[in-house]
Amino acid sequence: MTLIGDEAYDPYDRPPLSKQVLTGWVKADHTLLPYSDELDADWHLGVRAMGLDLAGRQVLLADGNRVQFDRLLIATGARARPWPNDAEASLEGVEVVRTRDDAAQLQRRLAARPGRVLVIGGGFTGSEVASACRELGLPVTVTERGATPLVGALGGVVGAVAAALQRDHGVDLRCGVTVTRLEGDANGRLRRAHFSDGSTLNVDVAVVALGAIRNVEWLRDSGLAVTRWGVACDAACHAFDINGLVTGNIFVAGDVARVPHPIYDYQFLSLEHWGNAVTQAKIAAHNMLSPEADRWPHLAIPTFWSTQFGVNIKSVGVPTFSDALVITQGSLAERRFVAVYGYKGRVTAAVAFDQPKWLEFYQGLIDAAAPFPPAFRTVHQPAEMRPVPPEFPKRAVSDQEATVMVTGREPYERRVRWVYRHL
Repeated sequence: MTLIGDEAYDPYDRPPLSKQVLTGWVKADHTLLPYSDELDADWHLGVRAMGLDLAGRQVLLADGNRVQFDRLLIATGARARPWPNDAEASLEGVEVVRTRDDAAQLQRRLAARPGRVLVIGGGFTGSEVASACRELGLPVTVTERGATPLVGALGGVVGAVAAALQRDHGVDLRCGVTVTRLEGDANGRLRRAHFSDGSTLNVDVAVVALGAIRNVEWLRDSGLAVTRWGVACDAACHAFDINGLVTGNIFVAGDVARVPHPIYDYQFLSLEHWGNAVTQAKIAAHNMLSPEADRWPHLAIPTFWSTQFGVNIKSVGVPTFSDALVITQGSLAERRFVAVYGYKGRVTAAVAFDQPKWLEFYQGLIDAAAPFPPAFRTVHQPAEMRPVPPEFPKRAVSDQEATVMVTGREPYERRVRWVYRHL
């Protein structure tokens, strides 16, 4: 077995990087994952994969070497989306949080007691960074282009609770606002942020939390079905080639995988969840080592958790795959509740604020295609416990960097090849 990774460190755990590491409870270099020292593997750490030769069954490395394989698992994950202006992104004080080094650098910035921290993006990572800042007693401003924090993941109904939570903990939350420019001084240090509403703010640290970019560039022209959303694969984690055919010896797992899920109308899902990466890796490993007759499908229900401002947030299923939401337990006003999401009359997801023990029950409802609204609710209930739209923002269609063309006329000669729009 050969393992290739572009970071120079042994494998480590990422969830603590935006939580305990930033507050100083855990050092960044204390996040190593436990694994056997007797693992019989050839490690290539600190070297990037640069290409894939399908016909030759080789991975091309940045140091010029080639690694032969019989079976290959692609688990290259994703990286933090940087600030789009390179000059502004290089200012001292502009940070991202994705790797161990990122977290260690940001922790040092926060420990130096900056006058104000700006968090650009109100998703889970941005919200967790803001929470860490308030726990440290630091002034923090969060900008979110949507109506509420977490709106893209949980919808506006639950996002409104997250917004109130942030503001009650002293966060300067600015929704419907974007950062248009980051300004530095003559020494290249960040000093000021400019916003779309015309206002400005003096800041010492800016954390860019604008999502992730999947690490697929090295697979360009490899012959696999690769887009910016990841590498397409079947439920057994076999990668598709460019023609939509299943490969027999290439597997995909984790953030970089796009896999169809039967519960969600066989839509190809790309999930940036720690739990999904672990579960899918187990499926991929089994299928890599087993005969075709003993393949397992990756049918795990996605789960995700976050801790923000003293509240435990946990989800099961895919909340965005929904057309209605109902509060089945607790209260939005008390910020302790379970929100159940449904699509066309069946349960598809649930999100709990400080009610994590109930998620296994709701996962069972998703598995069983239970009716939505859930049948166990009483007829007489408060208005907030009646189904309402979840208020997700309208999904924008991104400009694709490539499309495909089909060549040949007869079935035996028709093939697909990429046509790139942007190089």
